[in-house]
Amino acid sequence: MAGIYLHIPFCKQACHYCDFHFSTSMGLKEQTVQAIARELALRQEYLQGQTVHTIYFGGGTPSLLSQQELQLLLQTIRQLFEVSEEVEITLEANPDDLSPAKLQELRAAGINRLSIGLQSFHEPHLRLMNRAHTAAESLQSVKHAQAAGFSNITVDLIYGIPAPDHTIWQQDLATLFGLGVQHVSCYALTIEPDTALGRWSKKGKFMPSEDDFTAQQFEILLAQMRQQGFAQYEISNFCQPGYESRHNSNYWRGVHYLGVGPSAHSFNGSSRQYTVAHNKKYVDALAQGVVPFELEELTLADQANDYLLTTLRTTWGCDLVKLRDKYKYDLAATHAAYLLSLQQKGLAQIKDEVLYLTDQGKLLADQVTLDLFVEA
Repeated sequence: MAGIYLHIPFCKQACHYCDFHFSTSMGLKEQTVQAIARELALRQEYLQGQTVHTIYFGGGTPSLLSQQELQLLLQTIRQLFEVSEEVEITLEANPDDLSPAKLQELRAAGINRLSIGLQSFHEPHLRLMNRAHTAAESLQSVKHAQAAGFSNITVDLIYGIPAPDHTIWQQDLATLFGLGVQHVSCYALTIEPDTALGRWSKKGKFMPSEDDFTAQQFEILLAQMRQQGFAQYEISNFCQPGYESRHNSNYWRGVHYLGVGPSAHSFNGSSRQYTVAHNKKYVDALAQGVVPFELEELTLADQANDYLLTTLRTTWGCDLVKLRDKYKYDLAATHAAYLLSLQQKGLAQIKDEVLYLTDQGKLLADQVTLDLFVEA
């Protein structure tokens, strides 16, 4: 079992919170797609013959690709790799791209799962984030996708946006539940330094929400999701039964994946590869038959920390036996007092030698994980 991730580094405009690699210039789009196809060929052996069960178009904005460009990349994958007949093919899309005609193109190209970046149904919040779509398009895009025959749809929402109270967030959730989607990813607004919001915050032109305000919205989210029958299988991800993201679930389980395109990451269990985050350098290198990447060999400690980082975010938790036997890290022995403290505070529980974070613990997941890391 393996996955392939394709990074499509183009956007119509820069969202004020985003620090992913992308370009708003489309001048190199065709050449980049061709270069990604060449990279797939050059890295055919990376997955060592494993069957590909998931294909994920991320970005950037993959919905900017034409039907022909998508078909080229998917045909290339099928020619080079063993692809499961039940493969999950996800494409991230912005609402303003999803016209009925575009949706038919996506279905014809082979996309069977849509990830729609709604972020909010509140117009002022969309303008604050500099999203390219309107609140009306947020609603229309999902309805158009359903009418086009997509039955596996996930949407993104952002919480923790500054507001007088939680009314807007509660309205966003109510609107969301009315759409009948199968999966939701919800992220707290994070202020990264090299973004518009980060620069405004540094200059005092933008005041982020207090941590308590954001935590309260997360708690509202958890309660509402449960009421609506959504299972939280990872801190930020919720689904109706049977609609987990197979691609992301495999990532959290440590399944190997090949990442292609500028800034994409790959993982094969013992190392990671990081492709150059520069479109022209990427295109120029592939034109010479070279994949421009950096290699990071993972020590056993690195692998143990990766396992902690991914599994503690999930509903299936961190298997302490696997951590001890495979990664040679006896967490129960080295952090006995800390683990006991987490349980006494209601932040974690251990059942059948599996460590889980509670709802309160998930609010502190990053810090708890850091506290449990193997020291270098």
